[in-house]
Amino acid sequence: MKKIYHLLVLALLGAFTFTSCDGFLDMQPTNSGNADGAIATVADAEVALNGVMSAMTSSSYYGRNFFMYGDAKGGDLTIYSAGRGLDAFYTFNHEPNSGSYSSFWSRGYYCILQVNSLLSNIKEQEEKGNVEDFSYVKGQALTLRALFYFDLVRLYGLPYNYNKASYGVPNVTEPLTVQAQPTRATVEENYRQILQDLSDGATFLSGDKSVQNGYVGYYANIALQARVKLYMEDYDGALTAAKEVIESGKYTLYTPETWTASWSKQFGSESIFELGITTEESDLGTSSLGFYLMCYGQLKNAMGWYLASDYFLDRLGEDETDVRWGVMDNDEYWYDNDIERKGACYKYMGGTSLPGDGKATNTAVNIKIIRLSEIYLIAAEAALHSSKAGADVAAGYLNEIRKRAPQLAPATAATITDDMILDERSKELFAEGQRFFDMMRMNKTIEFNDDFQSVPVSHREKTIDRTFGKIVLPISQDEINANPALKEQQNEGYK
Repeated sequence: MKKIYHLLVLALLGAFTFTSCDGFLDMQPTNSGNADGAIATVADAEVALNGVMSAMTSSSYYGRNFFMYGDAKGGDLTIYSAGRGLDAFYTFNHEPNSGSYSSFWSRGYYCILQVNSLLSNIKEQEEKGNVEDFSYVKGQALTLRALFYFDLVRLYGLPYNYNKASYGVPNVTEPLTVQAQPTRATVEENYRQILQDLSDGATFLSGDKSVQNGYVGYYANIALQARVKLYMEDYDGALTAAKEVIESGKYTLYTPETWTASWSKQFGSESIFELGITTEESDLGTSSLGFYLMCYGQLKNAMGWYLASDYFLDRLGEDETDVRWGVMDNDEYWYDNDIERKGACYKYMGGTSLPGDGKATNTAVNIKIIRLSEIYLIAAEAALHSSKAGADVAAGYLNEIRKRAPQLAPATAATITDDMILDERSKELFAEGQRFFDMMRMNKTIEFNDDFQSVPVSHREKTIDRTFGKIVLPISQDEINANPALKEQQNEGYK
């Protein structure tokens, strides 16, 4: 196993290594490269951008852990037994010296520093008088940097609407010197940088150039703006952005009849930003999301690491005809007790029959980062609170998604609530890493399904809210040793 160096120093030297679980990234993919290499053409810049997106598919980021984190900590997932992997997400067993999951920090900043190097190289070419048009690459790079910072500040910083003056993560937007030791910005400063990158990026993406599948386009930028502004409780801004995506006509919602099958397809009508997973370079196999969420023993080495909680199943069970049952199947409890319990999720195996999404292996399933259904749910929540809309408009957006549960009564201006929207987000976005962050930004109490298998949990209570000190990750001791300036900025729950 390779030694892990402190990212913010090592990236400056142009070399970076990861633990063996990220081994596929130890080799340069055939169509990607490091952004700190020579960039003289748009084609060179696109290859570097491919390298950034390849890094996003790591098991320590969108390839697995980021989505697992959001649902395990949010109470929609539970564990069947201890010791199978990623238990700490559920038990909150994090300390600076152990269980810090510092790979979130290192992977996020690796991606950020690659983007910074790419943008710096492009700027140098433009200043030299290079006449090639780098606009489209710049727009994508800025949008991706905004996404990386948005993810990091949610992992390490308190919710914006809870304490935006608290520590977030270092704002690094330029290549660093070897001696640099950046300190943490505030959550508010992070969000300001995120919005600036999104605003700047949108101007470069607003042309007519068509978006290739798997890349960031204009509407992915606007969709991310909607998501970020919702977290900031800028409801007018979130609604405006969500409406722009919806009313563009570029994307369409799946019908109830086609929703389940959509998970076996690549780049479908709802996919606003989807990371391509290839069998040659980014297929995580037995370490993939699909393997972590499928039924124990269904395939060799499938151990059923995480199952849907009773609470989620009860929520989905409000309508037994809900089409979203189509990606759920019997889990290990059924396997051991012969009692039906559809707690295994097959979104990332293409469906319960394990079709994948058309590639040579059924674990090489694309990762859907932003879908149109989420934008409708953002529009519903934002409209409910916006000065530009109201409950009737909010109900209209929500009902487009509630059609997936045909036996539930449609929402009306009189019945729609934040809790109704939150429940719909849980059902629609299950296993997509949203639940924990939703519960925290909405100041909800999370109850964990600890009594399901009576797995001992000693690092949190059965219920937590956002006053709990471990709702954010610690800055790892390795990071503090490499950058002592961070010592006094450790998150309160770990001092």
